Amino acid sequence: MTRFIGFIPSARTLWLLAGGGLAITIIAIFLPAPLGVTLATVLTCAWYLLILGLAGIDAWRSKTDRIQVQREQLGKLSIGRDNLVTLTVQSIASSATSRQFSYQIRDGVPADLAVNNEPISGKLAGGDPQTITYPVHPYRRGEYQWQGIAVRQLGAWGLAWQQWRVDSAQTAVVYPDLVGLKALSIRLTLQSTGSLRQARKRGMGTEFSELRDYNSGDDPRAIDWKATARRNRPLIRVLEPEQEQTVIILLDRGRLMTANIQGYQRFDLGLNATLSLALTAIQRGDRVGVGVFDRYLTTWIPPQQGQNHFSRILDRVSRIEPELLEPDYLGAVTTILKQQSRRALVVVITDIIDEIASAELLTALGRLTPRYLPFCVTLRDPQVDIRAHELAADIPGAFTQAVALDLLHQRELAFANLKRKGVLVLDAPATQISDRLVDRYIQIKSRNQL
Repeated sequence: MTRFIGFIPSARTLWLLAGGGLAITIIAIFLPAPLGVTLATVLTCAWYLLILGLAGIDAWRSKTDRIQVQREQLGKLSIGRDNLVTLTVQSIASSATSRQFSYQIRDGVPADLAVNNEPISGKLAGGDPQTITYPVHPYRRGEYQWQGIAVRQLGAWGLAWQQWRVDSAQTAVVYPDLVGLKALSIRLTLQSTGSLRQARKRGMGTEFSELRDYNSGDDPRAIDWKATARRNRPLIRVLEPEQEQTVIILLDRGRLMTANIQGYQRFDLGLNATLSLALTAIQRGDRVGVGVFDRYLTTWIPPQQGQNHFSRILDRVSRIEPELLEPDYLGAVTTILKQQSRRALVVVITDIIDEIASAELLTALGRLTPRYLPFCVTLRDPQVDIRAHELAADIPGAFTQAVALDLLHQRELAFANLKRKGVLVLDAPATQISDRLVDRYIQIKSRNQL
């Protein structure tokens, strides 16, 4: 459905109005005063009426050649990515093959999305449809409502733009970083099929993989003496990390996770890391469970395997938002201990301010050792690193640098306490945490630490 708004004079019309008025004024200068003024007024009014009338006729004639604009169905959008929106422009007029249609389009993009606000301009030649794409960049998850499409089309004489609105309301949902998850899935698939060769550390792992000939430099302890005797040549046993292990991911959604980092909520970046780790562990054959907590364990997805399980995780956690509440680390870990009896890698994704504030976190993770393997993952604000290492130019800058350095020092003390308790630690810039966490998990698996 379209709704007509009106017509707007084009730049050509404005030039004609100004040029005609100027020409009549110059001519009137050379005529006697009473006659010149009267004649100039009459001619100017007549000229303006003529041009505006022609512009109106030009806009009215454009109704028969009106182009059609349609927005393709919006899919799932990814936070932190440039998502392409596609518009289709087409003319169905019989005269479409004999002229070009100049147009301007402004889509009804929600105000909360980052997008180029300039209208889309172009020319449609003939009756062939034209596809237009433009990017939108969401900084927050949630539902967004697209409004109608405002369209302007230049008349055949170039004197006026006809303007109307196409009712094209749609709702799009912004999810976590689906684009990054898709790229990660492809990379993991290539690695698992051997298209990307990974260096395998000899002797690492607990599960038998294959027998192969002994080569110079191999560990003699890996020789399979029975197979060597049967085949009359030295063979070694190749071991790989045990499959079907358990990974528990606990994502903090408390007060510290509401902070903004480079336009994104820390929680959203932590959620991307959670999904990246879950996808990697599932593709490595592990059982994955996910919990989200603040003062209570608000969401709990028991450990399972398979791609269907990952889809359930994605659906359950995609709409969760952080809360201005203090997280209960001890309560979340205690709940997990009651439900998880077998050994597991327990990953807590949160943030740390200083040694005192992390005391409860230290106590909670300390309860996991030695039966479980605790892993604390913190999302550092890159701006703190910049402030701590940039050269201060004035006294306020020096104070800012001192505070930043103190924050980093306090974090290091907290991490030192965690490491003394046998807790694995990963502290990385929040915008890089997903890749760092996946690499660290693969390293843990290859070293058979779990």
